[in-house]
Amino acid sequence: MRNILRKEMKLSASPLTYLFILFGLMFFLPGYPILCGAFFVTLGIFQGFQYAREANDIVFSSLLPISKKDVVTGKFLFVCFIEACSLILMLFSALIRMTFLSQSAVYRANALMNANLFAVGGAFLLFGLFNIIFLGGFFKTAYQIGRPFITHIIVSFLVIGVLETLHHVPGLESVNAFAFDFFGLQLILLLAGSAAFLIMTALSYKTACRNFERIDL
Repeated sequence: MRNILRKEMKLSASPLTYLFILFGLMFFLPGYPILCGAFFVTLGIFQGFQYAREANDIVFSSLLPISKKDVVTGKFLFVCFIEACSLILMLFSALIRMTFLSQSAVYRANALMNANLFAVGGAFLLFGLFNIIFLGGFFKTAYQIGRPFITHIIVSFLVIGVLETLHHVPGLESVNAFAFDFFGLQLILLLAGSAAFLIMTALSYKTACRNFERIDL
């Protein structure tokens, strides 16, 4: 598996994919829907798939002495690696805002989502949706990337809109907690988001392996 991941990182990946990891730092931006950072990370991954498609990467990978399941595994490992790198930046940014910048006026006056553990959980959810919609959709044909990515865009921004609206609903203000207020709730929401990510990614991987086995390259 390590060699497959190295192949994805060194041969298949687009430089833009790595550059777009930095959008995880959007969690520092006040007055901006910070979960858009997760979307931009997936946009970088999409650019990598486009780059790999034009280079016939799937055909090349299938000619290697590995199974078709290993080809799928390599793509999923790489995508999860990029997502994990950006999540680390998001968590770092959220923790900085929850500690050293918790009393900053520019963040206190922010009407949009606050950077806390709930926001990181929301990023987990968005990445899980990307994995099940885009990755799962891609391996239905191992070629088409436009339709699954457009579907991902629509679903992602609907989810971002819902998550940004929650703390404006009476009784749900606590999801937008500052610092370590309502820490138990924040932690539960973070765990719920990460669990959703793991479940959706696992389901997508299983379906992608099954679909890719049926494709005659």
